[in-house]
Amino acid sequence: MTTSTPPSVAIVGTGFGGIGMALELKRAGFDDFVILEKGDDIGGVWRENTYPGAACDIPSPYYSFSTEPNPTWSSRFSPQDEIKEYVRRVVRDNDLLRHIRFGVEVTSATYDDAQWRLATDSGEEYTADVFVPATGQLSRPALPNIEGIDTFSGPAFHSAEWDHSVDLRGKRVAVIGTGASAVQFVPAIQPDVEHLTVFQRSAPWVLPRPEVVYKPWHHTMFQKLPFTRLAERFGFWLLCEVLALGLVDFPPMRPLVAKIAQRHLRKQVPDERLRAKLTPDYAPGCKRGLFSGDYYPALGQPNVHLETTDIERIEPDGIRTTDGTLHEADVIIYGTGFKTSEFLGPMAVHGLDGRKLADEWSEGAHAYLGITVPGFPNMFLMYGPNTNLGVGSIIYMLECQASYIGKAVRLLASNGPRAMDVKPDVARRFDERLQDRLDRSVWTLCSSWYRNEHGRITTNWPGTVSAYRLATRALDPDDYRLLEAA
Repeated sequence: MTTSTPPSVAIVGTGFGGIGMALELKRAGFDDFVILEKGDDIGGVWRENTYPGAACDIPSPYYSFSTEPNPTWSSRFSPQDEIKEYVRRVVRDNDLLRHIRFGVEVTSATYDDAQWRLATDSGEEYTADVFVPATGQLSRPALPNIEGIDTFSGPAFHSAEWDHSVDLRGKRVAVIGTGASAVQFVPAIQPDVEHLTVFQRSAPWVLPRPEVVYKPWHHTMFQKLPFTRLAERFGFWLLCEVLALGLVDFPPMRPLVAKIAQRHLRKQVPDERLRAKLTPDYAPGCKRGLFSGDYYPALGQPNVHLETTDIERIEPDGIRTTDGTLHEADVIIYGTGFKTSEFLGPMAVHGLDGRKLADEWSEGAHAYLGITVPGFPNMFLMYGPNTNLGVGSIIYMLECQASYIGKAVRLLASNGPRAMDVKPDVARRFDERLQDRLDRSVWTLCSSWYRNEHGRITTNWPGTVSAYRLATRALDPDDYRLLEAA
């Protein structure tokens, strides 16, 4: 980059984060950017997660770009294929496809001579002035550490890597995990399998899902009267903001959420013994809350057994629990989440003077505003540390981040600095304030994927999306060490 040319930008990932960043650059008039995607199609998690019943658990009018409305969602909680097609449409409508390079996996990124050099698995190298990793927090499936996991004789796969060649009809299926994916695919496969054993370590809080199938008159109304679509988006934004207060600032909100969930449980599970197994023993919000209207009824079907005894090991014929029982199975499905704390893994990132990002994050990832790290100039993260939500739309957060990064690119293009490196004391003070709020949050009250092995909460934002928008609404150049152009 010189004082007469705008900065070049390399984005990694074509999920909502990468596409959101590209939209921001387009709107700002920047065209010198490339989006590197390891897959053969766009969509991020919505490309990878194709399990039966996969859908968004945040209403689609809210879980979408504010600048790219879709008045024709088929339902309030849209299915995976429809969300993926929405991302495709956004790419087509905004002429982004020509910027994407498919089948390119970035293996390392190195800051050298005021540029980022990105090495790929094919040996090809890309260079850019600005590096924007948008690989997300939910991109790498995690398998449980269970003895004998490789000894099972039948098909076994993670829900995020669903093996559609396996016919589950008439099979004995074991599901390990009861998180956000399992709550969707368990009801979808239950009618087809001979027997379903669901292994639950801790019961999730499940709230009713206010599903609505949109009819043609809804679509016409949303198109002809846009304020009706905006009203629904605003309504769910407001609801999520109120619920988010209970995570940190207003603990009395939690008993109200618990009562709603308990009423939902009583209504859908008449069997007392099953209901006792499904009653959480931790504060609502400490682990990710789930939304479903068909999960509990599925667990109550005659061909389903909910097992709460700990797993001892996996054997060729099934899963043995610590009480000595062998639960025979033909297929094992792991609904065990993702490696959420391994940000940017397995990509190796090196900043100033060869410093390794892995070393900087050895006890837990951290970034100023969840976006940038001292010693790594012109690297701006999408969906970085502490920007996940306990409740709300991550798309809203991504738009805030893209807007902030867009301001940084504008500053770099203003014939001013060559590079921007956030000051260590600015990042430290931000992290101290953040950790102070996290220490008062509901997430400290139990063990969950929100916390890493050091006890640090590296994933979640301890506040409302409005608070994050205020925090990122302006970029203060004084927060950065500005490396001037030659």
